[in-house]
Amino acid sequence: MDISELETSAGQPAPVNGKSFSWNSTALTDVGRVRKLNEDSVLDRGEDGLWVVADGMGGHSAGDLASQLIVNSLSKLKSEDNLAEFVDVVESAVVGVNARLFEVANAHNQTSGSTVVLLLTRGPFAVAMWAGDSRLYRLREDTIEQLSSDHTQVELYIEKGLLDRSEAEGHPSGNMVTRAVGVTNNLLLEMDLFELRKGDRFLLCSDGLDKHVRDPEIEEIMRGESTDAITRNLVDLTLERGATDNVTVCVIEFNES
Repeated sequence: MDISELETSAGQPAPVNGKSFSWNSTALTDVGRVRKLNEDSVLDRGEDGLWVVADGMGGHSAGDLASQLIVNSLSKLKSEDNLAEFVDVVESAVVGVNARLFEVANAHNQTSGSTVVLLLTRGPFAVAMWAGDSRLYRLREDTIEQLSSDHTQVELYIEKGLLDRSEAEGHPSGNMVTRAVGVTNNLLLEMDLFELRKGDRFLLCSDGLDKHVRDPEIEEIMRGESTDAITRNLVDLTLERGATDNVTVCVIEFNES
């Protein structure tokens, strides 16, 4: 398997409000069967409670540079003990990358963009942050749930009642992203706050996964023995089914310390 990046980490952060969670995480990315360039980027900063997947937009110039710029910027951030402060720092960094990409795009009359999905944690709390169609899933008590919502034209049609979800698969507008880093002057990141529970497993992934693997299949694989096995099985199944796009997955498991 042509693996372009593999990261594995584990640890136990300091408690927040008297409660902390140990974690194990594995990140894996692959160029796929069709593309020659991997425009996905991934960051596993588990020691700081930060995980990121960014998917450079293939229809735009230098999508790989856009996703790499997001990850590189976030990899250099100073960690904050307070979750709210850390969220502000991360959001500012992504908005800053958006401004840089948009400025370069205007100067060269070309667009360079990337979707992004992030998970930030402190103690028993977590924040999800995203723009585009890279996804965040949570497996809790053996049941999968998509915590992020796709910023796509098809999802807008569904919200407005113009399209049933059953009709969305294979729709011509399925790949039309309505929000991404670097595409517009003003970036609005969507966020959600929730509490962690013992045994929670999270999956951050680029859309190269869900193009080939359905949610029930993701759920079954997410019940695997370890984060390492889960990431490899998800990527291997995608490759077996043709992997028409780059595919990136990052799996994190939490347990109470």
